Amino acid sequence: MDAAAIDLARAARPPQGMRTTILAIDGLSGAGKSTLAAVIGGALDVLVIHTDDFSRWDLPLDWWPRMLEQVLVPLAAGEDARYQRWDWDAERLAEWHTVPAGGTVLIEGVSSSREVFRRYLAASVWVETPRDLRLARGLRRDGQDAAGLWASWMAAEDAWVAAEDPRSHASLVVTGF
Repeated sequence: MDAAAIDLARAARPPQGMRTTILAIDGLSGAGKSTLAAVIGGALDVLVIHTDDFSRWDLPLDWWPRMLEQVLVPLAAGEDARYQRWDWDAERLAEWHTVPAGGTVLIEGVSSSREVFRRYLAASVWVETPRDLRLARGLRRDGQDAAGLWASWMAAEDAWVAAEDPRSHASLVVTGF
């Protein structure tokens, strides 16, 4: 699975008129997206942007305008991008990060291949993992007290998947690990 995703990332070329090759690593929470992105990022020595730097508990999927404005539109124009990371612990925007135009960038996280982003993407990988395993991973990371938050988050994900069917638009579908 890693090899196919690495090969896809290596072969991907930017959309016409862009200098930056952007690959989305998408799937639902707890699927193994971050792990896969770390493997690809390490193998190819490329920058990984996490959608968790944009989302938050009260904004699980509607964070996308900031990603579009701060990252995708500037990179598409051949300009460096600058985005401000969301600090989950402090519950506020934190430091700024610069993403140089050109080269390859991975965007990892839930809805990273959403319809409004697709024109900027060279390719996307959908990570498929059973719901019960994803929830167990999330609760192990966030604690049992987060069960209600996870239920709300997963409901938002389910609605997004029903509306956009991201798996059917993926360049590659892999089984989570």
